[in-house]
Amino acid sequence: MSALSQETLAAMTLARMSYFHIPAMRELYAEAGSFSAVIENHNNILDIAPTASPRLVNSLKNIGKLQERAAEEAEYVTSHGIQVLTIADESYPKRLLECADAPLVLFYCGNGNLNMKRVVNIVGTRHATQYADDCIRNLVEQIGALCPELLIVSGLAYGVDIMAHRHSLENNIPTVGVLAHGLDNLYPPRHRETANRMVNNGGLLTEHFTNTNADKVNFVRRNRIVAGMSDATILVESAAHGGGLITCSMAKSYSRDVFAFPGRVGDKYSEGCNNLIRDNGAMLITSAEDIVKAMGWDDDARLVTARQKGIERNLFPELSEEAKVIVDALSKENDQQLNVLIANTGMAVGTMQAKLFELEMQGVVKPLAGSVYHLMK
Repeated sequence: MSALSQETLAAMTLARMSYFHIPAMRELYAEAGSFSAVIENHNNILDIAPTASPRLVNSLKNIGKLQERAAEEAEYVTSHGIQVLTIADESYPKRLLECADAPLVLFYCGNGNLNMKRVVNIVGTRHATQYADDCIRNLVEQIGALCPELLIVSGLAYGVDIMAHRHSLENNIPTVGVLAHGLDNLYPPRHRETANRMVNNGGLLTEHFTNTNADKVNFVRRNRIVAGMSDATILVESAAHGGGLITCSMAKSYSRDVFAFPGRVGDKYSEGCNNLIRDNGAMLITSAEDIVKAMGWDDDARLVTARQKGIERNLFPELSEEAKVIVDALSKENDQQLNVLIANTGMAVGTMQAKLFELEMQGVVKPLAGSVYHLMK
């Protein structure tokens, strides 16, 4: 693996410095234009970023040891084939970028696409019962069949997490484990065999440098990555308090959908799910079909059914020139609002509305809430 670029080394240095102050560092990065520019001007940062806080200004004056630590880490990752993903890299999880506290840098060992068309996480208690295993096994098998371009994320912990990873592998669905420590270690150690399999069908992801302990606070921070890189969070079993509920809360704060399997009244490890459903913190589900319908992923399921019948859906039937312009715009960036489509195509409002109706009748686009239009793929 080739040596890391100066920009990546700069990002690693600043990630180490801004561990608990990510939003401020992201603002500084945006203002400076690059991580390298921040490092090059660390003694006079106000010259290129006038809005930098006094705390950041002072912190940047003493980055020598942080640069040394980043250089040491660079040697480790390059010698172990680990990818370093900064917020400027194409492979960085795009959904996570929408979150203000997204890590500046992620370390990734694996081959899974972190920007798969559909990404869900499955979380819950470390004390999972047979009921949880049955729910996860059926869920993973069903959702994998309904959504062929799927990535399943969890935290590689005991209970629900490891069940989610193992059932994903059984169904040949890529699965990523987000860790609360560096990639030089694995907690818990008994999950090493599963983790090794995941590297070949998914991967292991972390924001932490090597020699980082799996401390309690790191598990809480890990949960924000699990929630932020996913379209939806699925809670399977949880006591009244637990890490799975924290992940659900973070997902809601990121405006992501949250689902939960109900459990029997009185069951200790269903109490959290039942309470969350009762308080409208999660949508009740009993199958993958419930998730697919709620998320608007029905087109995935229809396409799978068509392929199973040997029918390839024709996305581009006989279209007028104006309709082709709309399809082209949505192909480049899907799910655009009406006014954005008009601006991007230069089309008159009346023509746009007529052509969108035409495309809807042909099954090429689907209207969503808020005058948003989705190109069926």
